[in-house]
Amino acid sequence: MTCRQKQALFSVILSVGILCVDQFIKIAVKTGMYLHQSIHVTDWFQIVFTENRGMAFGMELFDKLILTSFRIVAVSYLIYYISKQIRKGIGWGVLFCLILITAGAAGNIFDCVFYGMIFNNPPAPMVAEFVNWGTGYERLFHGRVVDMFYFPLVEWDWPSWVPMLHGQHFIFFSPIFNFADACISCGVIALILFYNKKLFRNED
Repeated sequence: MTCRQKQALFSVILSVGILCVDQFIKIAVKTGMYLHQSIHVTDWFQIVFTENRGMAFGMELFDKLILTSFRIVAVSYLIYYISKQIRKGIGWGVLFCLILITAGAAGNIFDCVFYGMIFNNPPAPMVAEFVNWGTGYERLFHGRVVDMFYFPLVEWDWPSWVPMLHGQHFIFFSPIFNFADACISCGVIALILFYNKKLFRNED
């Protein structure tokens, strides 16, 4: 087996693995917890079931259909780009980072495209269940992304002498995210820190 074939096989296996882990966690949370329920694991780590219509870490910036369509286009381009770089010759580290980003984005796309069609949305304390196709809580491409990981590592109240922030409660790290978000973030950070020069060199 050539290096290109090994990298292609590695890409498929890792991508499928990331998608399976991501969806397993999301489905387990969605069908085992009611919305906004939290499980206290430690003082700095909680499982909190939330859903969002927007981007990573619960941000909501654009129309849902536009955002989902953009994600699909971006992931399609990344798949093309990875295939192209494997043919040209790409380092294993760069390839690993690109797969993390691509598979993570694809995991969130799956929620957006299909979850509204296959899950109901009962009020708390009831938990969601699978339903017949098309009888779920939303139409195609308008599903909500499931988030669950919450790490309130440090908390404090700003002192009265701090302008504009005095008296406000601050939590670090406050966003609630999922496995796919973590893969995307780790891939992007690693590319920036360790592989940005190699990535641009491969583009030449």
